Amino acid sequence: MLERYYVKPVTVDRIRANVAVTYIEHYVAWMEAQGYSARNVFKRVPILCQFGDFASQHGATDGWTALEHVEPFILLWQSVHGTSCKPEECRARAARDVRNPVRQMLELALYGSVEPHRTRKSFPFEAEVPGFAGYLRDERGLKPASIRQYVHYLNGLQTFIARAHASVASLSPALLAAFIVDYCPGLSRSSRRDLCGTLHVFLRYCHRERFIDRDLGMAVQAPQAYRLADLPRAITWDQIRQMLNCVDRRSAVGRRDYAMLLLLVTYGLRAHEVAGLMLDDIDWQHERLNVPQRKAGHWSAYPLASVVGEAIIDYLKKGRQQSADRHVFLRAMAPCRPITNAAVCSAVVRYLHRAGVQVHRAGAHTLRHSCVQRLVDAEFSLKTVGDYVGHRSTASTKIYTKVDLAALREVAMGNGEAL
Repeated sequence: MLERYYVKPVTVDRIRANVAVTYIEHYVAWMEAQGYSARNVFKRVPILCQFGDFASQHGATDGWTALEHVEPFILLWQSVHGTSCKPEECRARAARDVRNPVRQMLELALYGSVEPHRTRKSFPFEAEVPGFAGYLRDERGLKPASIRQYVHYLNGLQTFIARAHASVASLSPALLAAFIVDYCPGLSRSSRRDLCGTLHVFLRYCHRERFIDRDLGMAVQAPQAYRLADLPRAITWDQIRQMLNCVDRRSAVGRRDYAMLLLLVTYGLRAHEVAGLMLDDIDWQHERLNVPQRKAGHWSAYPLASVVGEAIIDYLKKGRQQSADRHVFLRAMAPCRPITNAAVCSAVVRYLHRAGVQVHRAGAHTLRHSCVQRLVDAEFSLKTVGDYVGHRSTASTKIYTKVDLAALREVAMGNGEAL
Protein backbone atom coordinates (compact mmCIF):
# COMPACT_ATOMS: atom_id res chain seq x y z
CA MET A 1 0.00 0.00 0.00
CA LEU A 2 2.77 2.48 0.88
CA GLU A 3 4.50 1.83 -2.46
CA ARG A 4 1.54 3.40 -4.25
CA TYR A 5 2.39 6.76 -2.73
CA TYR A 6 6.13 6.74 -2.09
CA VAL A 7 8.54 6.14 -4.97
CA LYS A 8 11.77 5.92 -2.99
CA PRO A 9 12.27 2.57 -1.22
CA VAL A 10 14.22 4.30 1.54
CA THR A 11 11.11 6.34 2.43
CA VAL A 12 8.99 3.21 2.62
CA ASP A 13 11.64 1.49 4.76
CA ARG A 14 11.75 4.45 7.14
CA ILE A 15 7.96 4.33 7.60
CA ARG A 16 7.95 0.57 8.10
CA ALA A 17 10.64 0.91 10.75
CA ASN A 18 8.16 2.88 12.86
CA VAL A 19 6.56 1.05 15.78
CA ALA A 20 3.09 2.05 14.55
CA VAL A 21 3.58 0.83 10.98
CA THR A 22 0.73 -1.70 11.19
CA TYR A 23 -1.70 1.00 12.27
CA ILE A 24 -0.35 3.45 9.69
CA GLU A 25 -0.70 1.05 6.75
CA HIS A 26 -4.22 0.14 7.84
CA TYR A 27 -5.09 3.82 8.06
CA VAL A 28 -3.61 4.59 4.63
CA ALA A 29 -5.72 1.78 3.11
CA TRP A 30 -8.80 3.24 4.81
CA MET A 31 -8.02 6.72 3.48
CA GLU A 32 -7.75 5.37 -0.04
CA ALA A 33 -11.07 3.53 0.29
CA GLN A 34 -12.71 6.73 1.56
CA GLY A 35 -11.52 8.73 -1.42
CA TYR A 36 -8.84 10.87 0.25
CA SER A 37 -6.37 12.42 -2.14
CA ALA A 38 -2.67 11.53 -2.19
CA ARG A 39 -1.94 15.00 -0.79
CA ASN A 40 -3.71 14.03 2.44
CA VAL A 41 -1.67 10.84 2.70
CA PHE A 42 1.59 12.77 2.28
CA LYS A 43 0.47 15.27 4.92
CA ARG A 44 -0.76 12.79 7.53
CA VAL A 45 1.72 9.91 7.42
CA PRO A 46 4.67 11.99 8.77
CA ILE A 47 2.46 13.14 11.66
CA LEU A 48 1.50 9.55 12.47
CA CYS A 49 5.13 8.43 12.35
CA GLN A 50 6.10 11.16 14.81
CA PHE A 51 3.22 10.19 17.06
CA GLY A 52 4.32 6.55 16.99
CA ASP A 53 7.83 7.53 18.08
CA PHE A 54 6.49 9.89 20.76
CA ALA A 55 4.10 7.33 22.24
CA SER A 56 6.75 4.60 22.22
CA GLN A 57 9.26 6.83 23.98
CA HIS A 58 6.71 7.55 26.70
CA GLY A 59 5.95 3.92 27.45
CA ALA A 60 3.06 3.05 25.10
CA THR A 61 3.02 -0.59 24.06
CA ASP A 62 -0.19 -0.77 22.01
CA GLY A 63 -3.06 1.33 20.72
CA TRP A 64 -4.91 1.37 24.04
CA THR A 65 -1.95 2.73 25.96
CA ALA A 66 -1.20 5.19 23.16
CA LEU A 67 -4.56 6.93 23.66
CA GLU A 68 -3.36 8.76 26.76
CA HIS A 69 -0.47 10.28 24.80
CA VAL A 70 -2.54 11.98 22.10
CA GLU A 71 -3.03 15.33 23.85
CA PRO A 72 0.59 15.56 25.14
CA PHE A 73 1.76 14.92 21.57
CA ILE A 74 -0.45 17.72 20.26
CA LEU A 75 0.95 20.14 22.85
CA LEU A 76 4.48 19.16 21.81
CA TRP A 77 3.57 19.61 18.15
CA GLN A 78 2.18 23.08 18.81
CA SER A 79 5.28 24.12 20.75
CA VAL A 80 7.51 23.09 17.84
CA HIS A 81 5.44 23.83 14.73
CA GLY A 82 2.81 26.26 15.99
CA THR A 83 5.04 29.18 16.89
CA SER A 84 4.08 31.02 13.70
CA CYS A 85 0.36 30.65 14.47
CA LYS A 86 -0.41 33.86 16.33
CA PRO A 87 -4.23 34.00 16.42
CA GLU A 88 -5.90 31.53 18.73
CA GLU A 89 -8.12 30.29 15.91
CA CYS A 90 -5.05 29.44 13.86
CA ARG A 91 -3.52 27.50 16.75
CA ALA A 92 -6.77 25.60 17.29
CA ARG A 93 -6.91 24.70 13.60
CA ALA A 94 -3.32 23.45 13.69
CA ALA A 95 -4.14 21.27 16.72
CA ARG A 96 -7.20 19.90 14.94
CA ASP A 97 -5.15 19.02 11.86
CA VAL A 98 -2.89 16.90 14.07
CA ARG A 99 -5.56 15.43 16.35
CA ASN A 100 -7.83 14.18 13.57
CA PRO A 101 -5.42 11.76 11.81
CA VAL A 102 -4.09 10.41 15.12
CA ARG A 103 -7.58 9.89 16.50
CA GLN A 104 -8.81 8.30 13.28
CA MET A 105 -5.85 5.93 13.10
CA LEU A 106 -6.32 4.74 16.68
CA GLU A 107 -10.11 4.38 16.34
CA LEU A 108 -9.69 2.36 13.16
CA ALA A 109 -7.16 0.07 14.82
CA LEU A 110 -9.03 -0.37 18.10
CA TYR A 111 -12.70 -0.27 17.05
CA GLY A 112 -12.57 -1.14 13.36
CA SER A 113 -14.36 2.05 12.23
CA VAL A 114 -14.05 5.82 12.31
CA GLU A 115 -16.95 7.92 13.54
CA PRO A 116 -17.28 11.69 13.14
CA HIS A 117 -16.49 13.58 16.32
CA ARG A 118 -18.48 16.78 16.55
CA THR A 119 -18.83 18.84 19.65
CA ARG A 120 -22.47 18.55 20.63
CA LYS A 121 -23.95 21.31 22.71
CA SER A 122 -25.93 20.38 25.75
CA PHE A 123 -29.68 20.84 25.67
CA PRO A 124 -30.59 24.50 26.35
CA PHE A 125 -31.09 25.29 30.04
CA GLU A 126 -30.10 21.72 30.98
CA ALA A 127 -28.50 22.94 34.20
CA GLU A 128 -31.33 25.29 35.23
CA VAL A 129 -34.28 23.26 33.89
CA PRO A 130 -33.29 19.57 33.95
CA GLY A 131 -35.65 17.05 32.42
CA PHE A 132 -37.24 19.23 29.75
CA ALA A 133 -35.75 17.18 26.90
CA GLY A 134 -37.14 13.99 28.44
CA TYR A 135 -40.51 15.70 28.90
CA LEU A 136 -40.68 16.53 25.19
CA ARG A 137 -39.59 13.05 24.17
CA ASP A 138 -41.46 10.86 26.67
CA GLU A 139 -44.53 12.80 27.81
CA ARG A 140 -45.33 14.77 24.68
CA GLY A 141 -44.03 12.07 22.34
CA LEU A 142 -42.30 14.48 19.96
CA LYS A 143 -40.10 13.25 17.14
CA PRO A 144 -36.39 14.20 17.07
CA ALA A 145 -37.03 16.73 14.29
CA SER A 146 -39.60 18.53 16.45
CA ILE A 147 -37.26 18.49 19.46
CA ARG A 148 -34.53 20.06 17.31
CA GLN A 149 -36.90 22.93 16.60
CA TYR A 150 -37.31 23.45 20.35
CA VAL A 151 -33.52 23.41 20.71
CA HIS A 152 -33.16 26.04 17.98
CA TYR A 153 -35.54 28.55 19.60
CA LEU A 154 -34.41 27.86 23.18
CA ASN A 155 -30.79 28.42 22.18
CA GLY A 156 -31.84 31.90 21.11
CA LEU A 157 -33.57 32.50 24.44
CA GLN A 158 -30.55 31.20 26.36
CA THR A 159 -28.20 33.54 24.48
CA PHE A 160 -30.49 36.52 25.07
CA ILE A 161 -30.81 35.77 28.79
CA ALA A 162 -27.05 35.44 29.15
CA ARG A 163 -26.58 38.75 27.35
CA ALA A 164 -29.06 40.36 29.73
CA HIS A 165 -27.26 38.84 32.76
CA ALA A 166 -30.49 37.13 33.84
CA SER A 167 -31.59 33.56 34.58
CA VAL A 168 -34.66 31.36 34.19
CA ALA A 169 -35.74 32.12 37.75
CA SER A 170 -35.72 35.88 37.01
CA LEU A 171 -37.80 35.68 33.84
CA SER A 172 -40.56 38.26 33.54
CA PRO A 173 -43.13 39.29 30.92
CA ALA A 174 -41.03 42.34 30.08
CA LEU A 175 -37.89 40.26 29.49
CA LEU A 176 -39.80 37.76 27.35
CA ALA A 177 -41.32 40.58 25.30
CA ALA A 178 -37.88 42.09 24.76
CA PHE A 179 -36.58 38.72 23.56
CA ILE A 180 -39.43 38.25 21.08
CA VAL A 181 -38.97 41.77 19.71
CA ASP A 182 -35.23 41.14 19.35
CA TYR A 183 -35.56 37.64 17.82
CA CYS A 184 -38.58 37.92 15.49
CA PRO A 185 -37.33 40.28 12.75
CA GLY A 186 -36.63 38.17 9.68
CA LEU A 187 -38.89 35.29 10.75
CA SER A 188 -41.94 34.28 8.76
CA ARG A 189 -45.42 34.29 10.28
CA SER A 190 -45.32 30.56 10.88
CA SER A 191 -41.85 30.76 12.47
CA ARG A 192 -43.03 33.47 14.85
CA ARG A 193 -45.95 31.27 15.81
CA ASP A 194 -43.61 28.33 16.39
CA LEU A 195 -41.30 30.48 18.53
CA CYS A 196 -44.16 31.58 20.78
CA GLY A 197 -45.46 28.01 20.99
CA THR A 198 -42.02 26.79 22.09
CA LEU A 199 -41.81 29.48 24.77
CA HIS A 200 -45.33 28.68 25.97
CA VAL A 201 -44.55 24.96 26.46
CA PHE A 202 -41.18 25.70 28.06
CA LEU A 203 -42.60 28.23 30.54
CA ARG A 204 -45.52 25.99 31.50
CA TYR A 205 -43.05 23.19 32.23
CA CYS A 206 -40.85 25.51 34.32
CA HIS A 207 -43.87 26.48 36.41
CA ARG A 208 -45.03 22.89 36.78
CA GLU A 209 -41.63 21.83 38.07
CA ARG A 210 -41.36 24.94 40.32
CA PHE A 211 -38.37 26.44 38.50
CA ILE A 212 -40.30 29.73 38.31
CA ASP A 213 -42.81 31.12 40.78
CA ARG A 214 -45.63 31.94 38.38
CA ASP A 215 -46.97 30.63 35.09
CA LEU A 216 -45.57 32.92 32.41
CA GLY A 217 -46.95 30.80 29.59
CA MET A 218 -50.02 33.00 29.28
CA ALA A 219 -47.77 36.04 28.86
CA VAL A 220 -46.64 34.70 25.47
CA GLN A 221 -49.45 34.81 22.95
CA ALA A 222 -48.79 33.38 19.51
CA PRO A 223 -49.60 35.74 16.62
CA GLN A 224 -52.50 34.82 14.40
CA ALA A 225 -51.32 32.94 11.32
CA TYR A 226 -53.90 32.31 8.65
CA ARG A 227 -53.54 29.11 6.67
CA LEU A 228 -53.75 30.61 3.17
CA ALA A 229 -52.17 33.98 3.97
CA ASP A 230 -48.88 33.36 2.14
CA LEU A 231 -48.08 32.65 -1.47
CA PRO A 232 -46.12 29.52 -2.46
CA ARG A 233 -42.46 30.06 -3.27
CA ALA A 234 -42.73 28.72 -6.82
CA ILE A 235 -40.66 29.77 -9.83
CA THR A 236 -41.54 29.50 -13.50
CA TRP A 237 -40.58 26.57 -15.67
CA ASP A 238 -38.30 28.82 -17.74
CA GLN A 239 -36.41 29.71 -14.55
CA ILE A 240 -36.09 26.01 -13.72
CA ARG A 241 -34.55 25.42 -17.15
CA GLN A 242 -32.12 28.27 -16.53
CA MET A 243 -31.14 26.69 -13.22
CA LEU A 244 -30.62 23.22 -14.75
CA ASN A 245 -28.54 24.71 -17.57
CA CYS A 246 -26.15 26.17 -14.96
CA VAL A 247 -25.14 22.71 -13.74
CA ASP A 248 -21.73 21.61 -15.06
CA ARG A 249 -22.39 17.92 -15.69
CA ARG A 250 -18.79 17.24 -16.68
CA SER A 251 -17.80 16.93 -13.02
CA ALA A 252 -18.84 14.33 -10.45
CA VAL A 253 -20.47 17.00 -8.29
CA GLY A 254 -22.39 18.35 -11.27
CA ARG A 255 -23.72 14.92 -12.21
CA ARG A 256 -24.86 14.31 -8.64
CA ASP A 257 -26.47 17.73 -8.24
CA TYR A 258 -28.22 17.48 -11.63
CA ALA A 259 -29.84 14.18 -10.62
CA MET A 260 -30.92 15.63 -7.26
CA LEU A 261 -32.42 18.72 -8.89
CA LEU A 262 -34.40 16.60 -11.35
CA LEU A 263 -35.80 14.51 -8.50
CA LEU A 264 -36.88 17.66 -6.66
CA VAL A 265 -38.47 19.22 -9.72
CA THR A 266 -40.06 16.12 -11.24
CA TYR A 267 -41.56 14.52 -8.15
CA GLY A 268 -41.70 17.43 -5.70
CA LEU A 269 -39.64 15.51 -3.15
CA ARG A 270 -38.45 17.03 0.10
CA ALA A 271 -34.75 17.47 0.82
CA HIS A 272 -34.61 14.64 3.37
CA GLU A 273 -36.36 12.30 0.94
CA VAL A 274 -33.70 12.91 -1.70
CA ALA A 275 -30.86 12.58 0.82
CA GLY A 276 -32.32 9.34 2.20
CA LEU A 277 -32.90 7.70 -1.18
CA MET A 278 -31.34 4.21 -1.32
CA LEU A 279 -30.15 2.19 -4.29
CA ASP A 280 -32.76 -0.43 -3.42
CA ASP A 281 -35.52 2.18 -3.77
CA ILE A 282 -34.99 2.32 -7.55
CA ASP A 283 -36.64 -0.58 -9.37
CA TRP A 284 -34.87 -0.49 -12.72
CA GLN A 285 -36.65 -3.56 -14.07
CA HIS A 286 -40.12 -2.08 -13.62
CA GLU A 287 -38.97 1.56 -14.02
CA ARG A 288 -40.30 2.57 -10.62
CA LEU A 289 -39.06 4.94 -7.95
CA ASN A 290 -40.06 4.17 -4.35
CA VAL A 291 -39.96 6.91 -1.72
CA PRO A 292 -40.31 5.44 1.79
CA GLN A 293 -40.66 7.24 5.11
CA ARG A 294 -42.44 10.35 3.90
CA LYS A 295 -43.43 13.18 6.23
CA ALA A 296 -46.96 11.85 6.71
CA GLY A 297 -45.65 8.38 7.62
CA HIS A 298 -46.52 6.65 4.33
CA TRP A 299 -44.54 5.77 1.20
CA SER A 300 -45.03 6.61 -2.47
CA ALA A 301 -44.22 4.87 -5.75
CA TYR A 302 -43.61 6.85 -8.95
CA PRO A 303 -42.96 5.85 -12.55
CA LEU A 304 -39.27 6.50 -13.17
CA ALA A 305 -39.06 9.25 -15.78
CA SER A 306 -36.50 8.59 -18.50
CA VAL A 307 -34.69 11.91 -17.99
CA VAL A 308 -34.41 11.25 -14.24
CA GLY A 309 -33.26 7.67 -14.75
CA GLU A 310 -30.61 8.72 -17.26
CA ALA A 311 -29.29 11.39 -14.89
CA ILE A 312 -29.07 8.91 -12.01
CA ILE A 313 -27.33 6.32 -14.21
CA ASP A 314 -24.85 8.95 -15.41
CA TYR A 315 -24.03 9.82 -11.79
CA LEU A 316 -23.77 6.20 -10.66
CA LYS A 317 -21.42 5.31 -13.51
CA LYS A 318 -19.25 8.42 -13.73
CA GLY A 319 -19.67 10.40 -10.51
CA ARG A 320 -20.44 8.24 -7.50
CA GLN A 321 -17.53 6.92 -5.45
CA GLN A 322 -17.17 3.19 -4.98
CA SER A 323 -18.66 2.50 -1.56
CA ALA A 324 -20.52 -0.20 0.32
CA ASP A 325 -23.00 2.44 1.48
CA ARG A 326 -26.40 1.92 -0.16
CA HIS A 327 -27.40 5.59 -0.26
CA VAL A 328 -27.69 6.91 -3.80
CA PHE A 329 -26.09 10.29 -3.20
CA LEU A 330 -22.74 10.51 -1.42
CA ARG A 331 -20.40 13.32 -0.50
CA ALA A 332 -17.98 14.27 -3.25
CA MET A 333 -15.15 14.84 -0.75
CA ALA A 334 -13.62 12.38 1.67
CA PRO A 335 -14.66 10.78 3.88
CA CYS A 336 -17.25 8.99 1.77
CA ARG A 337 -20.60 9.42 3.56
CA PRO A 338 -24.25 10.00 2.56
CA ILE A 339 -25.19 13.54 1.65
CA THR A 340 -27.24 15.49 4.19
CA ASN A 341 -30.54 17.38 3.93
CA ALA A 342 -28.71 20.68 4.32
CA ALA A 343 -26.39 19.81 1.42
CA VAL A 344 -29.39 19.22 -0.85
CA CYS A 345 -30.86 22.61 0.08
CA SER A 346 -27.47 24.30 -0.36
CA ALA A 347 -27.14 22.84 -3.86
CA VAL A 348 -30.52 24.31 -4.85
CA VAL A 349 -29.61 27.73 -3.44
CA ARG A 350 -26.25 27.66 -5.24
CA TYR A 351 -27.70 26.93 -8.68
CA LEU A 352 -30.58 29.37 -8.30
CA HIS A 353 -28.02 32.04 -7.49
CA ARG A 354 -25.92 31.10 -10.53
CA ALA A 355 -29.00 31.31 -12.74
CA GLY A 356 -29.83 34.74 -11.34
CA VAL A 357 -33.22 33.58 -10.05
CA GLN A 358 -34.41 35.74 -7.17
CA VAL A 359 -36.83 33.97 -4.82
CA HIS A 360 -37.76 34.52 -1.19
CA ARG A 361 -36.23 31.88 1.14
CA ALA A 362 -34.72 29.80 -1.66
CA GLY A 363 -34.21 26.11 -0.96
CA ALA A 364 -35.33 22.61 -1.87
CA HIS A 365 -38.95 23.54 -1.12
CA THR A 366 -38.78 26.15 -3.90
CA LEU A 367 -38.60 23.33 -6.44
CA ARG A 368 -41.27 21.37 -4.58
CA HIS A 369 -43.61 24.37 -4.79
CA SER A 370 -42.78 24.73 -8.48
CA CYS A 371 -43.67 21.08 -9.12
CA VAL A 372 -47.01 21.43 -7.35
CA GLN A 373 -47.78 24.69 -9.12
CA ARG A 374 -47.13 23.11 -12.51
CA LEU A 375 -49.55 20.28 -11.72
CA VAL A 376 -52.21 22.73 -10.55
CA ASP A 377 -51.77 24.78 -13.74
CA ALA A 378 -52.26 21.56 -15.71
CA GLU A 379 -55.73 21.34 -14.10
CA PHE A 380 -55.16 18.20 -12.09
CA SER A 381 -57.51 17.89 -9.12
CA LEU A 382 -56.23 18.99 -5.73
CA LYS A 383 -56.62 15.43 -4.43
CA THR A 384 -54.46 14.08 -7.26
CA VAL A 385 -51.81 16.75 -6.77
CA GLY A 386 -51.76 16.22 -3.00
CA ASP A 387 -51.36 12.47 -3.39
CA TYR A 388 -48.56 12.97 -5.91
CA VAL A 389 -46.41 15.13 -3.64
CA GLY A 390 -47.36 13.38 -0.38
CA HIS A 391 -49.64 15.98 1.21
CA ARG A 392 -51.59 14.68 4.18
CA SER A 393 -54.75 16.53 3.19
CA THR A 394 -56.02 18.64 0.30
CA ALA A 395 -55.96 21.68 2.60
CA SER A 396 -52.17 21.80 2.10
CA THR A 397 -52.67 22.01 -1.66
CA LYS A 398 -55.35 24.73 -1.69
CA ILE A 399 -52.84 27.55 -1.36
CA TYR A 400 -51.66 26.94 -4.93
CA THR A 401 -55.06 27.94 -6.30
CA LYS A 402 -54.26 31.52 -5.23
CA VAL A 403 -51.77 31.91 -8.09
CA ASP A 404 -53.84 30.19 -10.76
CA LEU A 405 -54.01 33.38 -12.81
CA ALA A 406 -56.20 31.99 -15.59
CA ALA A 407 -58.88 30.82 -13.14
CA LEU A 408 -58.71 34.03 -11.12
CA ARG A 409 -59.04 36.12 -14.29
CA GLU A 410 -62.12 34.11 -15.29
CA VAL A 411 -63.69 34.74 -11.88
CA ALA A 412 -62.86 38.44 -12.03
CA MET A 413 -64.35 38.80 -15.50
CA GLY A 414 -67.54 37.05 -14.39
CA ASN A 415 -67.26 34.30 -17.03
CA GLY A 416 -69.68 36.16 -19.30
CA GLU A 417 -72.27 36.72 -16.59
CA ALA A 418 -73.54 40.12 -15.58
CA LEU A 419 -71.96 41.25 -12.33
